[in-house]
Amino acid sequence: MRTITIDEQLTKACPDIHLSCISCSVVVQEFQSDLWQLIDAKSREVKENITVEEIRHNPNIAAAREAYKACGKDPARYRLSSEALLRRVVSGKSLYQINNVVDLLNLISISTGFSIGGYDEDKIAGDIEMGIGRANEAYSGLGRGQLNIEGMPVFRDDQGAFGTSTSDSERTGVNENTRRILMVIVSYGSHDQLEKVTQSAVQYLTEFAGGKNFETEVFSRN
Repeated sequence: MRTITIDEQLTKACPDIHLSCISCSVVVQEFQSDLWQLIDAKSREVKENITVEEIRHNPNIAAAREAYKACGKDPARYRLSSEALLRRVVSGKSLYQINNVVDLLNLISISTGFSIGGYDEDKIAGDIEMGIGRANEAYSGLGRGQLNIEGMPVFRDDQGAFGTSTSDSERTGVNENTRRILMVIVSYGSHDQLEKVTQSAVQYLTEFAGGKNFETEVFSRN
């Protein structure tokens, strides 16, 4: 497991931050039918039981929104990925179909409210630091073009920034050539659910993405 260091500036702004990380080998497929049966069922459940106004009150989303404000970013303008996915589902739209790894990550996200990063581990250079985006710092976000990450909690490696709770970068994205992934479940508030959610993620990766050779670890300010 790669080491993730959370810098002092971020821990002061977000003292409760915890990162539950999963590293494993996978087999990436464009479409996994059994997985999409689960996604469709969960999407129907969400649409029937949650309103758009209620999404931001999900405890995990609410904590992440407060973290963005503490770091200097407007969460209404730069929405969390989990919030954006839930708004899409509640409005009656289907989740995007990307590949089995990204799709199962999105399933966990709409089920819990956690924003989850999914990275091709072989594209990450060196160890990882999590900090706050600097002035004029940006990267090409997946499906978003250039993303201004100033004032946003951000992951960096030796080549620069590559991930936030709003959108991950194209540079480290998971595609059909990916052989090993790093999944990061980001909790900015209570971390009571993290172990259970991590276990579910391991189960889904095993069942729907041929996950093997798992390593798991939780990183925090301590």
